[in-house]
Amino acid sequence: MVTDIQSSSAMCWSEYAPLKRVILCPPQYLRIDAPINHVQTRYFEDGIDNQLAMAQHQELVNTLRGFGIDVILLKPEENYPDQVFTRDIGFTLGHHLFVSQMEENIRKGEEKILTNWLVNHYTPFQPIRSGSIEGGDVMIDRDTIWIGNSGRTSHQAMAELQQELPQMEILPLSVPVKYLHLDCILNILSPNEALIFPPAFEEESLALLAKRYELIEVDETEQFTLGTNILSIGNRTVLSLPVNPRVNKALRHRGFTVVEVDLSEIIKSGGSFRCSTLPLLRE
Repeated sequence: MVTDIQSSSAMCWSEYAPLKRVILCPPQYLRIDAPINHVQTRYFEDGIDNQLAMAQHQELVNTLRGFGIDVILLKPEENYPDQVFTRDIGFTLGHHLFVSQMEENIRKGEEKILTNWLVNHYTPFQPIRSGSIEGGDVMIDRDTIWIGNSGRTSHQAMAELQQELPQMEILPLSVPVKYLHLDCILNILSPNEALIFPPAFEEESLALLAKRYELIEVDETEQFTLGTNILSIGNRTVLSLPVNPRVNKALRHRGFTVVEVDLSEIIKSGGSFRCSTLPLLRE
């Protein structure tokens, strides 16, 4: 059974409530050994400048701490080149913390580092046991959980979540394999607004999302530079990339405060702000 973790102050009921505590991992060993998404394919020959990636990641950490957010840093290990993308190894749904089961061999084992940290810090958690699931495919909005059917996340894992969280509505959305995870094409900004890259969705999924949210469209160019993969830190304040001016302009037009942080080296591996952060507590 899932353990209630209210006592350890882990809780998330949305993607946009004020962020209080979050797990990151420095990209010390970030590299593209074998491309596993269309962004990595584009930058495979260029490679990653680790020194620049580390400096950009530190700026992200400094920005989060500047807003009073408690940032936990996992220790990077050389065997895990994608370890910077902590979102995928776990996710908090309501008062329950789940640890993922990774699909790709290159990422299997990352979750053990998270598990060791949780055990050492007396934070209860529930490992997913029925098939693979990665946190980039999981989004919560109050009593609804949207889950990307991406090839990284299985129907068995979705069924396990539904069994563990019977009070929640779990809604699957198909995600074409080349886009990697749901958060590369969708991000929920508020109870009635979402960023979306429409061409990646089936008509039925688009109609379902349009019933619940006013959809702010991201074009193909800014989808490639992870325009949907912003991070809300609460109070209509988001972290976004300076390389995505149309997204940033649209958000500001709607009254969001957009804090621009450069992660241009890290996004070469296919992830941005949401991918690089694992929220434990939003209030």
